[in-house]
Amino acid sequence: MSATQRWILVVVFAAAMAWFESAAVTYLRTLVDRVEPYQANPLPIAPRLGEAELIREMATLIMLVTVGWLAGNTRRTRFGYVMIAFGVWDILYYVFLKIIVDWPHSILDWDVLFLLPLPWWGPVIAPVLVAGLMIIGGTLVTQFSHPDYPIWPGRGTWILGLIGAALALFVFMSDAIRSTGGGIEAIRTALPTWFNWPLFIIALALMATSIIDMVKQIWQRHKSQEGITLVPGSMHFGAQSLLLLLLYKIISRDT
Repeated sequence: MSATQRWILVVVFAAAMAWFESAAVTYLRTLVDRVEPYQANPLPIAPRLGEAELIREMATLIMLVTVGWLAGNTRRTRFGYVMIAFGVWDILYYVFLKIIVDWPHSILDWDVLFLLPLPWWGPVIAPVLVAGLMIIGGTLVTQFSHPDYPIWPGRGTWILGLIGAALALFVFMSDAIRSTGGGIEAIRTALPTWFNWPLFIIALALMATSIIDMVKQIWQRHKSQEGITLVPGSMHFGAQSLLLLLLYKIISRDT
């Protein structure tokens, strides 16, 4: 199976997972009257539903990681496919919610993004932007790598990307973190009023450095391959002679 076919299958799986997720969330939010999550008492106590929701979220992550692991054939490509699956699932989740219950009304609507380990809050556009970076990065790793020229961020940009991801998680969970002193009830009822866009934009920029690094690697490899193919046997003799003369001049000057 080619890399393109693997990519398509992962995207199809993630799309199906997104519809499944959207439908399940619709059922749960309808049961607790929270189709629009940004309202007073956003995480009401519902017998057994809270535990079921936490386990469902964990199961969703396991399924997305599993399909990425099965699709890849190296640790790097497996990680890339996991990123693709997660990104596609996250974006289409909101697309399908819009289709099913006509929510969100705007990309700036607040949502409870996740519950593990603490509730994540943010405008819809925020996780969608992160998901877009994940899809791009995963696609670069899985579709442009070659056994002799693997595509992967350098150590420096990889560290910057991890720092950016940590900052994004902090922004999403900052309201819950500030509420931890009041116990579980304070965390459950915390309702954010401001999203830290400046810090989040910095986080996005840091995460994007890995993508920029990989694009640069692909570009350099492409230019290198072009340079290698400049002297094929089918090249006109005059062009070959001119190229050899130029090479001789360059070498003579350097020496």
